[in-house]
Amino acid sequence: MLIMQVTDIGSREDGKIWHRKSVSSKYGVLATVTRNASARQTKTVRFLQVAFDTTGESFLAGDHHGNIYVFDISRNRFKLVQKTGQACTALAFNLRRTTEFLVALADYSIKCFDKDTRQPVSWMRGHEGAISSLSIHSSGSYAISTSSDTAQLWNLDTFQRKRKLNVRQSVGIQKVFFLPHSNTILSCFSDDSIFAWESDTLFCKYQLPVPQDGPRIYYRAFAVTQDGKTLAAAGRSNLVHLWCLDSRQLLRVIQMPPKVKTVRFVDFLPDSFDGGSNQILGVLSQDDVLRFINIQSCKQFFEIGSHEDAITLAAICPKGHHIVAVMDSGALRIYDVRSLTPEISKPPQPLLKQVTKGKSSEGSCLKMKVYAGAGQHVKTSGRRIQSKVLPSAVSTLDDKENDLPNGLNKKRLQVLLRAFGEYPAKYRMFIWRSLLHLPENHAAFSSLTDKGLHSAYVCLQEHYPIKSHKLQRGLQRVLSALAHWAAVFGETDYLPLLAFPFVKLFQNNPLICFEVVATVIVNWCQHWFEYFPNPPLNVLSLAENVLAHHDKELLQHFVACGVTSQMYAWPLLETLFSEVLMTEEWLKLFDNVFSNHPSFLLMAVVAYVTCCRAPLLLCTDKKDFEYFFHHQNSLDISAMLKETYRLMDSTPADIQPSSVLSDFEPLTQGQYPIFNKYPTFIVEYQSQERERIRQQEVEYLRERQEVQELHAEAVRQQAEFEAWYKQQELLLQGEEQRRRILQEEESKLAQQRARLAAMKRELKVKELSLVDSSRRRFLKHQQDQRRIQLKRLDDEIQRKMALRDQETVATVQDIEVRQMELDAQRQLFEQQLAKEQERVSQTVRAEVDTRRCRAEIIDSTFQNLIQTDADISQKNKKMLEESLAEVGQMEVDADWQAEVNKRLEKAEERQEKQRERLVNFSKQTHAKEEKVVQLMLEVEGKQWDDVVAKQAKLEEERRVATTVNAQQRSLISQETEETEKHHGKLRKSLEGSLNQQMEKRLRSPCSSRGLLHKTQISLDRGRGELDSKERGLMQEIRELRMKLAARATDFISPSTSSVHSH
Repeated sequence: MLIMQVTDIGSREDGKIWHRKSVSSKYGVLATVTRNASARQTKTVRFLQVAFDTTGESFLAGDHHGNIYVFDISRNRFKLVQKTGQACTALAFNLRRTTEFLVALADYSIKCFDKDTRQPVSWMRGHEGAISSLSIHSSGSYAISTSSDTAQLWNLDTFQRKRKLNVRQSVGIQKVFFLPHSNTILSCFSDDSIFAWESDTLFCKYQLPVPQDGPRIYYRAFAVTQDGKTLAAAGRSNLVHLWCLDSRQLLRVIQMPPKVKTVRFVDFLPDSFDGGSNQILGVLSQDDVLRFINIQSCKQFFEIGSHEDAITLAAICPKGHHIVAVMDSGALRIYDVRSLTPEISKPPQPLLKQVTKGKSSEGSCLKMKVYAGAGQHVKTSGRRIQSKVLPSAVSTLDDKENDLPNGLNKKRLQVLLRAFGEYPAKYRMFIWRSLLHLPENHAAFSSLTDKGLHSAYVCLQEHYPIKSHKLQRGLQRVLSALAHWAAVFGETDYLPLLAFPFVKLFQNNPLICFEVVATVIVNWCQHWFEYFPNPPLNVLSLAENVLAHHDKELLQHFVACGVTSQMYAWPLLETLFSEVLMTEEWLKLFDNVFSNHPSFLLMAVVAYVTCCRAPLLLCTDKKDFEYFFHHQNSLDISAMLKETYRLMDSTPADIQPSSVLSDFEPLTQGQYPIFNKYPTFIVEYQSQERERIRQQEVEYLRERQEVQELHAEAVRQQAEFEAWYKQQELLLQGEEQRRRILQEEESKLAQQRARLAAMKRELKVKELSLVDSSRRRFLKHQQDQRRIQLKRLDDEIQRKMALRDQETVATVQDIEVRQMELDAQRQLFEQQLAKEQERVSQTVRAEVDTRRCRAEIIDSTFQNLIQTDADISQKNKKMLEESLAEVGQMEVDADWQAEVNKRLEKAEERQEKQRERLVNFSKQTHAKEEKVVQLMLEVEGKQWDDVVAKQAKLEEERRVATTVNAQQRSLISQETEETEKHHGKLRKSLEGSLNQQMEKRLRSPCSSRGLLHKTQISLDRGRGELDSKERGLMQEIRELRMKLAARATDFISPSTSSVHSH
């Protein structure tokens, strides 16, 4: 009866896969994982798909509820990484971004998730049927998804579909996948045709020929070896076809046992020593049994599953260590391949085969039957192939001590090593395991690892930081197992340096790594711990004796420089040459170390020193020696090995290290030997001291924890007090804020009321402005009418002034002509008087006097005429000036009123009070103007009275002069008549013009009462003084009006600015 561990993960999201690791040697079952829906229900949630990652340490598993789990076999942990909500049909890891994985779902879509962050990365759609398989390119950049009707190529960098393969409905697609480490895509169809395509260009490279002989197989299961050279294809038959993809020919046909009717699944089981050309093929048939056979010998190694424990699907680890099977019950079963059969991980044995060739139209193929025992070959048709028996290279009478496990012989290996200097890299690990006789005690190693990390190596990463976390964990695991095996290894400082190269070499197999390190310690580190914790002086003295025998000069140089064996030999031994040699050199050295006596390692130390004697002899400083033996140097490893063998052969027996060191002793089977070759009291004392320190540290940590708790409690109370005070402050702030809010609301209400009142005032102002605008419009109309009249008067004044100027010029010219005539007459009279002077002197004198008087009268008459003309011109000029003054005053009034109206119109909309003040001020201005006009009228009346008085006086004087000069006038009556006629004409014309001007001024609204009598007053005398006074008065009026206008402007400006500010 099969008894195994069954782990029910239930609804847990993470946990252990098994609680105690125990592998059944008969069945190889590591653990069985099930998942029940709940603790109360026994309904099992079935697992559907599994897929391994590239390391082979963990795999994905998806159930029909859509839950995706990651199982880590090396860490014994499982974890729920995604809940998709629907069943998955295929799973695959991303080969480049190792934390990402692809899931093909039942809705024909593909989703990409990150297993660390549990976040979706992308969602790819495009299939119209269920996706049966996912294949990832070795670079991790592309993926192929296959359904029955199409295959699609995806770019995993952009998650976009690159190409799509469509087929006819009559020919379905079985599988499309990438070949390993190649750019070739294989597409397999339901008509047994297989095509190879170039993944970059999708160019068809070749097609495999369809077998014509025998029954049709109907391919449905395919598998390729890791080197991509062999294809296994099977289907509805018990035959398995093996194709060689290089030659594109059918290589072999394997016939399964008769009870196999149909093959559902095939896959190759990788091996560490086959170099990718996998030889073991797993075949799952319709009877739910997975059989593993050797495709060369057709020998069945083992089988898993049965009729009771049926297997529906399986996944094989890329390293060939584990197999995960999906059982018919829905459970997962994890198998340990190394526990199933000892035939795995062995080099191929030479076989004697007798085969027959069968002919076909496509070529020859080899048909072999599979048996449970040794491989037997059944001849088909064709010629017989001659078989040869390979001769044995070594006699069968070798000593038993040279016989190694797995059919190897130590003598033969040493001969091979002497010939080539190293073992083949492909078989090196296998040869080492055979040379060291590793027992592979799984149970003993598990008991050591189950104890967990040793306290001495918990903080290993602080002293030996390693970039790779996997290497860090592997080193910690191996060192902890060694420390649990022997207490001295927990106190050895150089143990990590010694074990690290083996951990790096066997990082995927911790058991082998531990046993290799333990074997090295037991055999090649003999007597190292007798002087613990000091270096092994006894072992170092052996190396120094050999160096003294073979190179005394170099030893004396070391002594002269103060360099001891602890400086030149111990660094090489404690690191096992890993610091001074490259990887290939180190492997080559240990090929020879493991193949010889344990003293070979000491001889290698001496050989290294002697081979580097030239640079060492040049060194004199200890720091140079330390640097030399802790860093890589230019060294021929082959020459060093030859020197080592020479030292082994030429060293005398009395100083030969082999006489002190024991022969090689392998580790015991079942349990590891007891290692107590060290001063136990020192180790125990150090362990006790470390334990005491640890206890003190624990006590200190406990006390510190208590202090921290007290401090945290004090901080908490302080925080509570501060929180209470803060709460009180917040309450006060809240109350203050509410009070402030109320005040703000009240202020807002007051502002709203003020705005409402302002709106009412604005409405009233608008109403008043409308009334005032209508009034102003009427006033403006009146002002326009007045301005038009003034303009008409100005035009008339300008015309009269031009006419007066013309008349004045004509009068002046006439007077000049008349003066010239008078001068001519006077000259004529003077000539007549001169002629008659002699005749009558008395008459002449009287005549002269008479003539002189007459001339004076004429002159006075001319002067009067000229004065009269001047008066007339002055009068016209005054009238024109008065008209111009009135026009200027009217213009000033109009401009001032226009300016006031403009500014008032802007301010009247908001400030009625200002408008009223302006109106009052305008009224005052008009009143002042009326007063000024009245004053002007009064001054004008007084002036006219003075003028009338003066003119009356002048007329009286003229009458007196007329009476006095009556006699004289009679003498010059003729000339006077002509002069009077001329004066009468001039006076008539002047009176006519004055009458016309008076009529116009009487029609004007600006006329005064004094103007009605202007035509009746003589303007002969005092005209100049009156004109000057009148001009001065008009100038004062103008200045007064300008001051009033400036004051009104200053009064309007601040009122306007205040209106705008409101």
